[in-house]
Amino acid sequence: MVQVNFQVLAELDAAGRAALLRRSETDLSMFLEKVGPILEAVRTEGDAALVRFGRELDRAEGLTREGLKVTEAEFDEAFGLVEPEIVEAIRFAIGNIRTFHEEQAPEPMWLKELRPGAFAGDRFTPIRSVALYVPRGKGSFPSVTMMTSVPAVVAKVPQIAIFTPPAPDGRVDAATLVAARLAGVETVYKVGGAQAVAAAAYGTETVVPALKIVGPGSPWVVAAKRLLAGVIDPGLPAGPSESIILADETVHGGLAALDLLIEAEHGPDSSAWLVTHSRQVAEEALAALPGHWAAMTPQRVEFSQAVLCGRAGGIVLTASAEESHAFVNDYAPEHLQILSEKPFEHLGRITEAAEVLMGPHTPITIANFCLGPNAVLPTSRGARTWGPLSVHDFLRRSSVGYVTAPAYPELAEVAKRLAEYEGFSSHANAVGPMRDAYLKR
Repeated sequence: MVQVNFQVLAELDAAGRAALLRRSETDLSMFLEKVGPILEAVRTEGDAALVRFGRELDRAEGLTREGLKVTEAEFDEAFGLVEPEIVEAIRFAIGNIRTFHEEQAPEPMWLKELRPGAFAGDRFTPIRSVALYVPRGKGSFPSVTMMTSVPAVVAKVPQIAIFTPPAPDGRVDAATLVAARLAGVETVYKVGGAQAVAAAAYGTETVVPALKIVGPGSPWVVAAKRLLAGVIDPGLPAGPSESIILADETVHGGLAALDLLIEAEHGPDSSAWLVTHSRQVAEEALAALPGHWAAMTPQRVEFSQAVLCGRAGGIVLTASAEESHAFVNDYAPEHLQILSEKPFEHLGRITEAAEVLMGPHTPITIANFCLGPNAVLPTSRGARTWGPLSVHDFLRRSSVGYVTAPAYPELAEVAKRLAEYEGFSSHANAVGPMRDAYLKR
């Protein structure tokens, strides 16, 4: 008989409340220690290290140096290996994701006349090269391929490469290749884990290095990104899945339990909480879970029970809706689903969530696959300062300024005063009589 973690928030002390906020990758010390030698081996040995780690860590006995990069023939073959209805589902999802990110994309440049004759604005240009990490350890994720590839393509990044762990036969999941090609990416490396981050950062004989890497991954991947942050931009912090289902008395607890299992089934390192101020909803959820588990595959039952019966998941009963809102904001979840017939009444009180899905007809499943907004989201309280992956993550912003001759004197005089006050003589000279002499020539 499994025992779901059930916490009454009012009965917890400060340490108990803090424990509820912890994620699996909060303490990376063990991973940082083990990842270091992997990164160094890739840096010094290149492809040979990638093949060795692929065989040792991913059990990909069929991986070879010649096969590290997916061939065009493998892409073509993938379309014959994936059922037509799945290909069409991927095509449908990519359509929504592309539409959303095209709307999100900024104008290439804007300028505003701040004072007569003085213009300033922003210019957006794509990052030259990016690596997209697509995990595989506990399943295959063409959805992650879509979510990372589409905004990069919309941003017009010239060099885009996907890194994903190989299967035991040394091949890449066929649906992932279908999603990559339909999204517009045809460079895929059969490399996963910490070694993928190292390859993207340093490059190898086969792998072309990138300036930035994005995409969710295990604590091994998160640790590698942290250690290599000085070599490659690690992007937003995207680790193991996490969610909060915020439910009020207007919904049945069985529905809340159904949605609680969505992110919990990703793996034992996930985090998933049902937060409610209704004891009836909490009790209905507890009663419904055994029936929901009976309808799941054994592996996903094992994963979700590890989460909901462990320290990083379960049910939190609060004293009021206000206390629920406060807990959500403290937790800053990756996914937040508001289960209520009046979700907008809760929305205004939520400030710290990477994704907010509202109402009983917007389960996380739809957002993860085909609604349109990006499902690569910051984890481990990253939502306090980060947002979802977006077109902006693949663009660099440059400030643009243009001062005309008539506007120059006023701005120069102000700048000169401030430069002299701060003690910068060259700054002052550049907007003083010395410049005037050159401008009059």
